[in-house]
Amino acid sequence: MIIQSITIFLMCIKSSINLHNRLFSSLIRVPVSFFDTIPIGRIMNRFAKDIGIIDERLPQTVDNFLNFIVSLLGVTIIVAITKWYLIFPAIIMFLSIIIIHRVYTIIAQDLNRYENIARNPLFNHMTMTLNGLSTIRSFNVSDEFIQQYYRYQNDHTAVYFTCFASMKFPGICLDLICMIYMIIVIVFVMISYEEIQSGTAGLILTTILGLISLTQPGIRATIEAENQMISVERILEYSDLESEAPLKSDYKFPPNWPECGRIIFDHVYLHYNQSQKPVIKDLCFEIRGSEKIGIVGRTGAGKSSILAALFRMVEIDGRITIDGVDCCDIGLHELRSKMSIIPQEPVAFIGSLRKNLDPFDELNDDEIWDALEKVQMKNLVNEMPGKLQYQLSEGGDNLSLGQRQLICLARALLRQNKILVLDEATANVDLHTDALIQQTIRDNFNDCTVITIAHRLNTIIDSDRILVLDSGRLAQYDTPFNLLQDKHGIFYNLIQQTGPQMAAKLTSMANGKKYFDIT
Repeated sequence: MIIQSITIFLMCIKSSINLHNRLFSSLIRVPVSFFDTIPIGRIMNRFAKDIGIIDERLPQTVDNFLNFIVSLLGVTIIVAITKWYLIFPAIIMFLSIIIIHRVYTIIAQDLNRYENIARNPLFNHMTMTLNGLSTIRSFNVSDEFIQQYYRYQNDHTAVYFTCFASMKFPGICLDLICMIYMIIVIVFVMISYEEIQSGTAGLILTTILGLISLTQPGIRATIEAENQMISVERILEYSDLESEAPLKSDYKFPPNWPECGRIIFDHVYLHYNQSQKPVIKDLCFEIRGSEKIGIVGRTGAGKSSILAALFRMVEIDGRITIDGVDCCDIGLHELRSKMSIIPQEPVAFIGSLRKNLDPFDELNDDEIWDALEKVQMKNLVNEMPGKLQYQLSEGGDNLSLGQRQLICLARALLRQNKILVLDEATANVDLHTDALIQQTIRDNFNDCTVITIAHRLNTIIDSDRILVLDSGRLAQYDTPFNLLQDKHGIFYNLIQQTGPQMAAKLTSMANGKKYFDIT
């Protein structure tokens, strides 16, 4: 039994580690679109509840199940050796136990699945509530969220209690079957009292009495083992997901690629779902090296989808080349490491400020301080406890939104890539921070290709050219001055919708850009 227990627990520990690693490896390589359709609570449920069951409960259940099987075989053999015809009521008992087990297992597995399903909304609600706590308090809707939590909790508790209570049914049936079997054996012993010695009869009766105490927990262990294997099934469901393209390739591109940052979109189509219409339709345009491009369009025009296609977050139909190299021919790490992005929602990780700026320890402190000085964060960091070793909380919540955005800008400066992408990077910051970011980009990314998506038209009005999208198609693509000459164009209408004063200011800036280009 010692060898059995050690073997089972070592086997289960190794299996749990392998399942966790397969699940994590699968999710870390799955396309980003997967997380747009699957609630985060459902994924957390796999790592929390299901892995917990495999780690804590399944090994003990398997051990109990094997002990029950061995004990059951032992009782049957002892009784059969004494009187061979006693094997027939034992077979009837086994068949009855198997029937009850199969009937209850079907019910228990369905109840267990319902319990897992009822738990998902609870995880989703808690995750959503914690992420939006400030908004909930601002709108004074805490009571509504608390009541919603109670409803989810009650739904889950009802199913959980049903699972727990239903386990009593097979226990009653099994006790009854074992009692009947014991009565049959006692009757046979009494009839054959002349053939069976008293010691043998005592051995049979005590063995069968032990069987009654073993049957119910043994069958329960069998059922629990099958139910808990549903957690394994749920983990395996997410362990073989379709992954992104390879991270590295055998393609031999130039060592200094990209040298100028020339980007060409050649008849590009993009589908987030193959069953739906394409979001980007037959998109063809060229961005010259070191050119500053602004991308505008109404909501749903496909602005962010261009970035998804450029970074290969979603695979495309068509061709995108950077300095003559097809993006589909190289690995994802090789492609994405050559481009810097400043997202709309600034990303910060738990750890030191230095680790956020230089996660792979490739730079020295002087270079990091120089980048912080360029984004006017040097004085602020000097006043922080620990300076570069200042610890950021989850999501960088101990920094303001504008400060986190400047940290992302400093991170982009340190990367020194030839291509910089700004995905509405200044949409959530004040005008002063917006101006600071734009000035830093002009001063430090002058020889880089800069692609800017922005709702604030003053952010992109000084771009070399502006790309206007309409329903996933290229509507206009020219300099700001030339676009404003088309009174019926989409860009002109967007400018006019900002109001008379802002429209006049933007038009003046576009005219100034025209004069500057000529001179």
